[in-house]
Amino acid sequence: MEGLLGSVLIGKSGNVGMTPLNEAKYVLLYFSAHYCPPCREFTPKLAMFYDSVNFDERKVEVVFVSQDRTIEKFNEYYDEMPWLAIPYEAVEIRTALIERYRGQTIPSLVLIDLQGNIKKNACRMDVANKGPLCLSDWDAALNSN
Repeated sequence: MEGLLGSVLIGKSGNVGMTPLNEAKYVLLYFSAHYCPPCREFTPKLAMFYDSVNFDERKVEVVFVSQDRTIEKFNEYYDEMPWLAIPYEAVEIRTALIERYRGQTIPSLVLIDLQGNIKKNACRMDVANKGPLCLSDWDAALNSN
């Protein structure tokens, strides 16, 4: 996972390594941007979901992969998020992740395994339509080949 996401992620208290990803059962990449109205609408819903499923123990970790056009917009938008992020300055990593996982539209939420394989790419709709009940779907996706 370190090669894929770099060696440092941003957390709310500063830089962190990959340990939070290894401790979570579900790792999701969140492709989004401040300038995107559907993204701005979905982010608070994802934050509520994230907080609720992680209430008693860390089950879900989200990594924000920004498509913001300036570091100021990145910082402003990331302030609204309780999860981790790829540093804005890591342009090569963000670009590679966008090319590998995102597809054509944002916001996009992709479930990956610890090797970086896509296990489910419609997680945005899972969160929006099923809330915490989607975790059983994600279990099935992680356990499939």
